[in-house]
This record gives sequence, C-alpha cells and structure tokens, in this order.
Amino acid sequence: MKFLYSKTLIVSASVLLPVLAMSQTSSNGSNYSTAIPTAVPFLNITPDSRSGAMGDAGVALTPDVNANYWNPAKLAYLENNDNVSLSYSPWLRQLVPDISLSYLSYAHKIDDRNTIGASLRYFNYGSIQLTDNSQNNQGTYTPNEFLINTSFARKFGESLSLGLTVGFIHSSLSNTYFATGSGQQAKAGNALSAGVSLYYNKPLQEFGTDAIFAFGTNISNIGSKISYSDAGPKYFLPANLKIGVANTINLDDYNQITLTVDFNKLLVPTPPIRDADGNIIKGKDDNISVPAGIFGSFADAPGGFSEELKEITISPGFEYWYNQLFAIRAGYFYQNASKGGAHYLTAGIGLKYDSYTFDFSYLAASQQNSPLANTLRFTLSASFGGDKNSRKR
Repeated sequence: MKFLYSKTLIVSASVLLPVLAMSQTSSNGSNYSTAIPTAVPFLNITPDSRSGAMGDAGVALTPDVNANYWNPAKLAYLENNDNVSLSYSPWLRQLVPDISLSYLSYAHKIDDRNTIGASLRYFNYGSIQLTDNSQNNQGTYTPNEFLINTSFARKFGESLSLGLTVGFIHSSLSNTYFATGSGQQAKAGNALSAGVSLYYNKPLQEFGTDAIFAFGTNISNIGSKISYSDAGPKYFLPANLKIGVANTINLDDYNQITLTVDFNKLLVPTPPIRDADGNIIKGKDDNISVPAGIFGSFADAPGGFSEELKEITISPGFEYWYNQLFAIRAGYFYQNASKGGAHYLTAGIGLKYDSYTFDFSYLAASQQNSPLANTLRFTLSASFGGDKNSRKR
C-alpha cells in the first residue's frame, strides 16, 4: 500500500514550529538549519483565545483555568471551585482546509491552598487519501496527536504558589501501510512528560489605585525522547522555558488594564554546523541525553551567546476589561529572523455573563503569504461554586 502523506509533511516540517524554518549556508559551503527541530511541536502552540489575543503571552496573567497550559501554579489562585474551558482553532487554513487544534481544560479546588487540574490537547491533521500502487482507493487515514496532562498546584502563603505537571503524549502520523526508509514498519510515537511551575503575585498601590504585580515561570514538556519506529531515530520533545511578568491596575470600579510580557526559550540542543561528511565544524553534538540537552541548551549554539539570545521569543500583550463584562486585547509575537522569523500582531475580545466567558482572537501575520495569517481561536469557559470572580480575573 502507498500512504499519501504530503499534508503531514507540510505541517510537520514547516508549520507546526509554528513557522517556516529558515536555513543559511556557512562560508565553507556547509548547510546549517537555524531553526531548532523537535518532535510534536504542537505542544507549544497557544491553545486558548485569551493569550492568543495577547501575542501568545500568559505565564503571569491573572489566573484562569487555561493555566493548565501556561502556568499550572496559577491554578491555586482560582476563585471558583470548578472551572472548565473548551478552545478550538482552525489551523493553517491558508494551506489546507481541515487541520485543527482543540483544547479542553479543567480545574478543581480541593481547599483554599490546593488545586488539581487536567487538560486534553488534540491536534487533528484532517483526512488523507490512501491508495495502493495502482492508485486504487483504499480509504482514508486521519493522522493526529494529543497530550493528556494532570497538574497539582499549592499555595505557599498569600503570594506564592508552585505547580507540578505530568502528561502522556501520543503522536500518530502514519498508518500500518507506511514504512520507514529502513524498511521498518512505522508506528505511533508515545512519550511521558513533566513540568514544574511557579507563580508570584503581590497586591500594591500604583498611581493611587489598587494593582497587582505578578511573576511566573513554567518549564514544560520535559520528558523521554519519541520515536516512530522500533530502531529508528529518537527525537527531543519541545521542552520549553517560559518566564513572564504582568501588571494589572484597577483604574476605578469599572475599568481594569493589564500589561504583560513573556519570554520563551526551547530547552533542546541547537543543531551544530556540519560539513558535507557530517563532521561537526562548529557547535556541539546534539546526539545527547535529555538532561544534557536541557542544561546544555543555554550554551550550545554555534554562534555563541549572541545566538542563544536570538533563540528567545518575546510576547508583549495588553488587556482591558470594562466592569468584568467586556474585554479588548492586543499583542505582538516576535521571533528573531535567523530562528524562523515569525512576527505577528494579535487581537481579540472577551465577553462575560454570570459564570460564562467567551473569548475570541485573531492573528494578523506580517509576513506576506504566511501560513499563520488569519488564524482564529474560540474559547468558551465556565466557573462554578465558591466565590464569583469580581475585580480579579
């Protein structure tokens, strides 16, 4: 049988990063890809509309149930006993018509200090036509990937909380009819992951009114390498470090603004520069263990410290709430041109009625013909039990 997998290749190789990888040629003629490759890069795609409208920033924002993705430590500060959210995003509609990302998030407060959370992230590649060697129709196949996470968050005093997360990753990009180049049968890739997170928030006075300053950090997707055949190569998960700050000011009883910025860096090895024979001529060997890859990711770029700085993406965002009923959001995402060059504006709105909130976001890519252009996200959330969220969303 023959597996027509062009759609999977398009998404996996070029867009889930989520930008087109750029490459350059060194002075000696060797090829050097500046983008950092990982398996299952969908794990670092923003799943919800609130942060999606704020330039993909969220690690230090005031807590909501989608903290399961951004910073599980924030779950300890949820005001309601039970919180649930469902997000949906048609993905890469500039290229293909049926790829999507879905995200379900839930949190339950055990008591005033402890909260548990769970989430499911599902990436659907759409349907792919299968044929045999004579081009006879053999039905369809739907590649997909998903992550199931559980989290635990605990307060340590009034201003600090910590979170722990464990997860299971499943990546099915081919079916039983597709074999690797070595002749081995392809299989779905599975991996376990873990994460640690911290959230600090401090009420204070700014400009004569109440405000909250917050700091957050989240190290996510730490886990085993993933492989798609019994004896094939193993790939790093997209282990990621998020660090962010947010400042929320209550201008009066009705108006509230938040300014935030996130910094993100992949904790995986940067590929070295190799000559035509595969020998390393600059940089460090990336065929190493997961712990070595994480700790070495801060000092392994062939271009030295300046290139390490270029691997950091920056996401500033803005949010305005009127009477906790209507929100306007905007943001910007920046990635260095030598590391993919993604940079785009985002915007969105939020509507809240009683215990329900609807959020919408829109991505306007600045690059011409970008596959990310016009990306939409939709999120519906609900909170039940306990205190109602009032001035602190």
